[in-house]
Amino acid sequence: MKHIIIAFFTCLIFTSIIFAQNEGVQIGSNLSARQTSAGGYYDYSDPQAVNIKVAIWGWVRYPGKYIIPAYSNVNDLLSYAGGPTDAAHMEHLKLIRTEKDSSETIIPIKYQDLLVENDIKSFPKAPPLMPGDVLVVSGEPRLYFNNYLSITLSVVSTLVSVATLLYLIVKK
Repeated sequence: MKHIIIAFFTCLIFTSIIFAQNEGVQIGSNLSARQTSAGGYYDYSDPQAVNIKVAIWGWVRYPGKYIIPAYSNVNDLLSYAGGPTDAAHMEHLKLIRTEKDSSETIIPIKYQDLLVENDIKSFPKAPPLMPGDVLVVSGEPRLYFNNYLSITLSVVSTLVSVATLLYLIVKK
């Protein structure tokens, strides 16, 4: 009986340890030297230039609000945000711009065209950023072997725990 209870709690602890891991973060590493506070607020301002506030959402390494120089463009903002993740769909970028009359304009940006073009003179120019712009990088999560393994182990450990509990109930 003691062995079964110990096995049950071991399965529960092992399952929680798997989900407690945070990929991409190393202990003791400085995520961003320019990060001003927690919560996705970053300051890349240039003291010698006019600065604007913009935001980037979606599948980038560091989404959040940014203070950047007014001369920055979409490529710069993507770089400040650590670049797109491997789950990002670069062909579906959207720049949401709030106009002076409070209406919103969605500007689609196709970066796939930039990647396959051979002649540098025919590259479409990245749109300049305006104060209050929001860049949305769409995407979808991708599962890798370790994700499938952790899901499988969680389900199997739960089923083993329930089966053990049922066995003990029926045995009495």
